[in-house]
Amino acid sequence: MHLPPLRFQPILKPRTWGGDHFDRPAGWGDGDDLIGESWILADLPRSVLDGRSVVADGPLAGRTLHELLASTPEAILGAASPTATGGFPLLVKILDAGQNLSVQVHPTPRYVEDHPDAAVKTETWFVLDAGPDAVVYRGLRPGVDADSLHRAITSGAGILDLLVKIPVAAGDCIHIPSGTCHALGGGVRVVEIQTASDTTFRVWDWDRNDPARPLHLDAAMACISFGTSPTSPAAMTRCSETPAVEVDGVRRRRLCTAGEFTIDHLDLDAGTHSVTVGSTPVILVGIEGDLAVVDSDGHRTRLAEEDAVLLPIGGAAPRIECDAPGRVLLVEVPATPGVRLA
Repeated sequence: MHLPPLRFQPILKPRTWGGDHFDRPAGWGDGDDLIGESWILADLPRSVLDGRSVVADGPLAGRTLHELLASTPEAILGAASPTATGGFPLLVKILDAGQNLSVQVHPTPRYVEDHPDAAVKTETWFVLDAGPDAVVYRGLRPGVDADSLHRAITSGAGILDLLVKIPVAAGDCIHIPSGTCHALGGGVRVVEIQTASDTTFRVWDWDRNDPARPLHLDAAMACISFGTSPTSPAAMTRCSETPAVEVDGVRRRRLCTAGEFTIDHLDLDAGTHSVTVGSTPVILVGIEGDLAVVDSDGHRTRLAEEDAVLLPIGGAAPRIECDAPGRVLLVEVPATPGVRLA
């Protein structure tokens, strides 16, 4: 079965650290709730509240991504693998940090082996906007070991001195493998592309002392990687400094190559551009411009800024139509070895 391009309704999430970027729908949440996250493609287990995306428009409007994956796995996943719970392997969010997020870490494969309720979470941030002097924290400084980190956490003194602070600007791409201690700084808005997991262990929460936001020191210490794997992607890639391959009015820059996904930045001239979809899923995330994705049957799907559109597998190559220059992220899921399409 050939499916049209799929755009999803955003799932808004209240967060203590949220900003004022997102429009608040009528009747949404408490009047004082800050919106910190917009989940633009999600398929998490049923136990996660509002964790499954719903198609926003077109002939499949109202269907969930999970339903479509279950009924047409060859069109949604192709040669990629679902999660252990049968879900789509990636989660895509927009984060609007009005304040600093907690210093945190996500589960590693080794941790998950002993804790099956947890799920591995590797993520990458693409910076959409950043205020003056904006920073993120990513990884531990050389020489920091478990004892020194634990002392800093429990004493509440000096933990920031143990983290690597990175100034950021729009167009920067920061890769955060599972097990990496990190925090998104206030005044930064990002696209977050990650494996399908909502498991976070807080290490330090800027002395907020919020009972609704407990720390998870034992779990965090069991997950944190001390030292950097020589095979992990670069900590940060600047779009402006990355060489582009230009073909037919599209300048393509590879920002991240990880085992779980790849991310390319596409700078598009006005016009019509074909997108190649192979044997695995492709996700387009709108960065700049009001674009449209048109498939071989003529189905037209809007791709506005901060939208995600999933390109199903099969059929002729879809087209991106731009009345003016635009920019998108192109995210691909790798094939699972040994999996072939029928």
